[in-house]
Amino acid sequence: MPKVLISDKLSAAALDIFRRRGVDADFKPGLSPAELRAIIGSYDGLAIRSATKVTKELLDAATNLKVVGRAGIGVDNVDIRSATARGVVVMNTPHGNTITTAEHAIAMMFALAREIPQADASTRAGKWEKNRFLGVELTGKTLGVIGCGNIGSIVANRGVGLHMKVVAYDPYLSEKKALDLGVEKADLDTLLERADFITLHTPLTDATRNILSREALAKTRKGVRVINCARGGLLEEVALAEAIKSGHVAGAALDVFENEPATDSPLFALDNVVCTPHLGAATEEAQENVARQIADQICDFLLTGAISNAINMASVTAEEAPRLRPYMELCRLLGAFAGQLTQARDGAIKRVSIEFEGLAAGLNTRPMTAAALAGLMSPLMAGVNMVNAGIAARDHGIDVAETVHDRPSEYQTLVRITIGAGDMERSVAGTLFAGSRPRIVEIKGIKVEADFAPHMLYVTNQDKPGFIGRFGATLAGAGINIATFHLGRAEREGDAICLVSVDETVPEDVLAMVRTLPLVMQATALAF
Repeated sequence: MPKVLISDKLSAAALDIFRRRGVDADFKPGLSPAELRAIIGSYDGLAIRSATKVTKELLDAATNLKVVGRAGIGVDNVDIRSATARGVVVMNTPHGNTITTAEHAIAMMFALAREIPQADASTRAGKWEKNRFLGVELTGKTLGVIGCGNIGSIVANRGVGLHMKVVAYDPYLSEKKALDLGVEKADLDTLLERADFITLHTPLTDATRNILSREALAKTRKGVRVINCARGGLLEEVALAEAIKSGHVAGAALDVFENEPATDSPLFALDNVVCTPHLGAATEEAQENVARQIADQICDFLLTGAISNAINMASVTAEEAPRLRPYMELCRLLGAFAGQLTQARDGAIKRVSIEFEGLAAGLNTRPMTAAALAGLMSPLMAGVNMVNAGIAARDHGIDVAETVHDRPSEYQTLVRITIGAGDMERSVAGTLFAGSRPRIVEIKGIKVEADFAPHMLYVTNQDKPGFIGRFGATLAGAGINIATFHLGRAEREGDAICLVSVDETVPEDVLAMVRTLPLVMQATALAF
C-alpha cells in the first residue's frame, strides 16, 4: 500500500480521501526540517502547502519519494530542479483557489481605493475624520494586469465588470483570448505608462522576479496604485516604499512579501498601504477544494500512474493512464533495447528519433517519449525515470526528435526508436501483440519478431550455414537453456540477427565464447 505524509495543515477531507482510496496517510504538520528528514525516507508521497520547504537536503533523504503534491498554485517552496533530478513528480492545484485569490485581489483594490482599513481604524479610535479619507472611483480607471493566466484572467474579467479599462501584459496571452476577455493586450512598458491600478498575477521565476523593479516603478504614471496577491519577490519592497513616500505611487495593497512570515517591512509604517498575511487562498471553499484536489491527484498517480497538473512532467489523465500504460511499457523496453546495444566503441549517443505510427500516433505521445528516454538512459546512469529522462538526455548532449506519422502501418501500432552515435545509427521497432504485450518486430531494418524476456542474448552474424548449430552447442555446453529462438536477415548470405531468450543471465565467459564463434560479429547480453 502506498504511503503519504501530510506535513502541512490541510483540510481533513484530504486524509479521508487518502484512506478511502486505499492509500496509507500520516498527518504530521509542524515538523522541523530535521524531524521531516528523519522520517521522509519511508514515504511514497508528500502533500504540502506553503510551510514545508522541499529542499535538496530533504529530497536526498527521501529515498522512496515519488510525488510531491502542493495544495495551491505556487511551488516556490519546492526545489523543482532537485526533485526532477531525483525523478520525483511535482504537482500543484492551479484551479482550486483561483476564484478565491482573484476575489482577494479585487477586495484589496477596493480597500486601497477607498482607504477602508485606515478609515476603520480611525473610526474605532473615536475619531470622525470624514474629510481625511478621500478615495477614488474604480469606474473608468485603467487596470493593468501583469500575468493573465488562471487568476489574472478572472481579475481582468472582474475589472471589466466594474467598467474599468483593462490592459493586460502576458507573453502567453493570445489575441483571441484577450478579445474574449474584453481586454487590451500590451507590452509591459505600455501597461506601466497607462495603468491607474497595477495588479500582479505571475508565478515567481527568474524572468518575473522584481518585475516591478525600481526602474519599472519609475515608468509608471504618478498616482498609480499597486496590488500584489501573487508572490513576494515580484516587486522591490524598498523601492515601492520610497516611491510611496515620494508621492509618485499613491498606495499599495500587499498580501504577499519577499520574506514570509513578514514581521518587518519598510511598507508597514506607511499609512496608505494595506497589508494582509497571505490570505489570497484563505477561504473555506478554497482550502477544501485544494485539499481534495491534491489528495485525488496523488492517489491517481500512486495507484494508476495518472499525472495531473505536474510542474516537471507531461500530464497523463486518469482516463488516458490505463490505455497509455502498455504503449509506455513498449517504448521503455525499446529504449532499453537500443541503449543496451550501444557499445562504448560506438561513442556517446548524440541523436534519438522516436516515431509513432498507427494507433500510437493518435495518443498522447509525450509520456511515451519520456518512457522511451527512460529506458534508453537507464543503462547509462542510475536513477533515471520518466520524470528526469529528458533532462538526463539534455545533460548528455542528446538531441531528441519525435515524429508522428499519419500513414498506413503494417501493424496496428508501431513505435520505432533510432539512435545515432558518431557515424553509427541503429534502430529498433516494436508493436503491441493482442493490444497489450510488447513485441519486437524489427532491428536495424531487419524483420525479427520476438517477445521481450527478462534475459536475452542478441547476436549479429553472417548468414551462412553452421552458425545455429555451433551457437546452440555453445550455450548447451555452458548449461544455458534457450527458451525462444528468433532469426532474421537482410538478404541471403548477408548480415543476420539472432535473438534468443534464456532462463538466466549469460555469464561474461560464455559471451566471450560466443563472440569467438565463426561468423559471429557481435554478441550482447540484454536484461529487461
